Amino acid sequence: MKSVNYTHSRHFANPAVDTSAHIEFSGILSREDCESALAEISQWDGYAATELVSLTDIASAADVGGVLYKDESTRFGLGSFKALGGSYAVFQLAQAHQNAHGDLTNYIVATATDGNHGRSVAWGAKRLGIECHIFIHAHVSQQRSDAMSELGAVVHRIDGNYDDSLIACEKMAEQYGWQIVSDTSWEGYESVPIQVMAGYSVMANEIVEQLNGDIPSHLFIPAGCGGLAGGMLAYLWQVWQEKLPSIVIVESELSDCVYQSLAANKLQLIDIVDETVMAGLSCGEVSRIAWPMLQKGAAHVITIPDDGVVPMMRWLACPTDNSRRAIEGGECSAASLIALMASVSDENLRTAVGLDSESTVLVLGTEGATDPVFYAAAMSDD
Repeated sequence: MKSVNYTHSRHFANPAVDTSAHIEFSGILSREDCESALAEISQWDGYAATELVSLTDIASAADVGGVLYKDESTRFGLGSFKALGGSYAVFQLAQAHQNAHGDLTNYIVATATDGNHGRSVAWGAKRLGIECHIFIHAHVSQQRSDAMSELGAVVHRIDGNYDDSLIACEKMAEQYGWQIVSDTSWEGYESVPIQVMAGYSVMANEIVEQLNGDIPSHLFIPAGCGGLAGGMLAYLWQVWQEKLPSIVIVESELSDCVYQSLAANKLQLIDIVDETVMAGLSCGEVSRIAWPMLQKGAAHVITIPDDGVVPMMRWLACPTDNSRRAIEGGECSAASLIALMASVSDENLRTAVGLDSESTVLVLGTEGATDPVFYAAAMSDD
């Protein structure tokens, strides 16, 4: 594999990080809530804990003690960690509605998405036989749109960016009485994103079991609205408490709402002008539920350009030693590894993040080839 210079755009070391803050946030999403999500989801057909893979070649190149990669490419056949969140929230909402009304007649769910969350909501709706409407923005690929249509969802394409599609979703849901199933929260809309994060926490629960008592020194988490980071923190913080690893949030430089919010120490709305190829990271606003957890849980945030995405996807697929298998990692799965390699390529950043030859770095491989056309092009030598 040819040499690639992985770079970062910005780094912010969060002075407000406080590993004891797990006590404050257990009331938002408790350990019991997380374990209830696992108890339910683990009963679904096709459930299996996804693999934690040792990336020995990348660890060697980064000169760290180890790199562990949570491979979500096989999750429920949907190819993304998002399969855990939207579908679980749909289940919880539908169950509550059925308990209150006796059936699910005329119960309709809706969401806005860059792709993977909508696919999860559509899959959850199909499992329960209810109608689903998905709102996507102008830059969502046709392949992602088709994947949701194939699950029975009605897909609405909206001009503009993700936030525009969310506004359209909200307006139509209010008009027709649909239930919004969003993975981000806003004022007055909090309970559903909490259920989505509870679904995501299944990954954290699996990781704790797979590590069998070991705790990594660093956890790199890619962020769109921050819901994944919130779900991971909610469980890991309560299990590991003050032993929580150094949490490094990774964002695209084109949609850096977590970076801007942490740097300002208050929520910042980002107007996304150019879309990153890491579609799942293209969010302009941090979830209000996840925000207080990020404020005190994130030790660092690093933003990255798109340049390293395709080379990292190829590196995952083509190991540079024989000690691990090839991995099908999508655009967002590349993000944390790009940030890791950028960190170790810059001595000042390596020191700031606290990486050394003894570090064990856990990264989330959030998706597989959820956009098959883009993935095939990335793997091509053309």
